[in-house]
Amino acid sequence: MDLIEKSFYSIGDVEKTTGVKPYILRYWEQEFRILRPARRTSGQRKYTKNDIQLILKIKELLYEKGFTIGGAKKYLIEEKRKRKKQSEFSFGKETESIEILSNIKKELKAISELLK
Repeated sequence: MDLIEKSFYSIGDVEKTTGVKPYILRYWEQEFRILRPARRTSGQRKYTKNDIQLILKIKELLYEKGFTIGGAKKYLIEEKRKRKKQSEFSFGKETESIEILSNIKKELKAISELLK
């Protein structure tokens, strides 16, 4: 993916990068709720790098892996759930680590007081 660094990309930029025609991009926006580019006040779409990565993933699922639109939707939803669970799991571990460190700190303070 050869992109010039920008905050937002036009539908033409996205077409050049992904090879997906604008009418297909607009159709995919209707089919895939996860694909919702922002819009300028003029109504033009403003795609981000994340939008472009998602478009490339949809293209891969539909054209290379032979998924149906329904199958691709289910796959993307499941991937999103997995990422969410994984981030919740990571957060849970951090919370446990903080508690453990807090307890160690209390014990060290108690030992320090005993040694004084």
